[in-house]
Amino acid sequence: MRLFHVSEEADLEIFHPRHDPAGRLGPVVWAIDEEHLPNYLLPRDCPRITFAAGLGTSEQDREAFLSSTTAGRVIAIESAWRERAARQALWVYEMPASQFESVDVCAGYFIARQAVRPKSRELIPSALDALLRRDIELRVLDTLWPLRDAVLESTLEYSIIRMRNAQPRE
Repeated sequence: MRLFHVSEEADLEIFHPRHDPAGRLGPVVWAIDEEHLPNYLLPRDCPRITFAAGLGTSEQDREAFLSSTTAGRVIAIESAWRERAARQALWVYEMPASQFESVDVCAGYFIARQAVRPKSRELIPSALDALLRRDIELRVLDTLWPLRDAVLESTLEYSIIRMRNAQPRE
């Protein structure tokens, strides 16, 4: 298994535990598995909705959300973020998997409770270009709110990230 941490910072030599924003885990270092890495190939503050079919996804939801794509995952962002995503450079740090434990299989989240030194790092000159080279469909929408609401009611596997930065709900 390969684990990663995506950052806009180029010079991270060691990752120190930081407080979990939700306050449930205490100080941790976050990593993402390879399957879910595309969810983070965007500017850090970019609001996004990602989803894919899982074992429990109904045929009705497959038809409603995924019938128009052959991609394994869909990532939706707001049109206001498209240009920034095209310009944003990212660093993808590969993390030593042996130091992490899984905390959310559906989202691909892993944590370490101690400082971690990355195994390697790779520069991604354009977040958007890197994202589009993966098995995903990118959907660029004026607003994410209707999709968010629909995805929450579905049987899809999903991740909803940074919605506090989304355009206000009308």
